[in-house]
Amino acid sequence: MAVNRALLVTAMSMMFAFLLSIVCPCVEAQSLAPAPAPASDGTSIDQGIAYALMIVALLLTYLIHPLDAFPYGLF
Repeated sequence: MAVNRALLVTAMSMMFAFLLSIVCPCVEAQSLAPAPAPASDGTSIDQGIAYALMIVALLLTYLIHPLDAFPYGLF
């Protein structure tokens, strides 16, 4: 009787392992998420360069303007 019980437990565990090996790959079957959109498409870089050039132009304007206004005694 002990042999029959050991055989039954072994057979049941083998059946459980077999069924688990069939079910487990189905559980992991997931579709991959799509790739994220690019973080920078170039327009933000162009806009950053434009802002930097505008700041340079503004600084040059304020630096050159007193030189133009100096002979008139405005500064």
